[in-house]
Amino acid sequence: MTTTAPTPAHVRLANEIAAQFRHRDPATAAEEIAAHIRAFWDPRMRARLIEDAEAGHPGVDPLIRAVAALLPPPPPPSPLPRN
Repeated sequence: MTTTAPTPAHVRLANEIAAQFRHRDPATAAEEIAAHIRAFWDPRMRARLIEDAEAGHPGVDPLIRAVAALLPPPPPPSPLPRN
């Protein structure tokens, strides 16, 4: 018996968004979903989604893989303030 890793919450959410855009042209849908994610998702969630899509996580919808390619890379972490 093989076990698969559970689908992370951010991947499930992205896949649910993708399901709402199935009636659209894939390129247009990817652009619109990417705009939504850029506008409303926390940068950490975006970063995890990009990582999972690029790593080939089996739970990532193919449309979301296209979306991840349109998202800008996450910014580097801010340095800790010095006292």
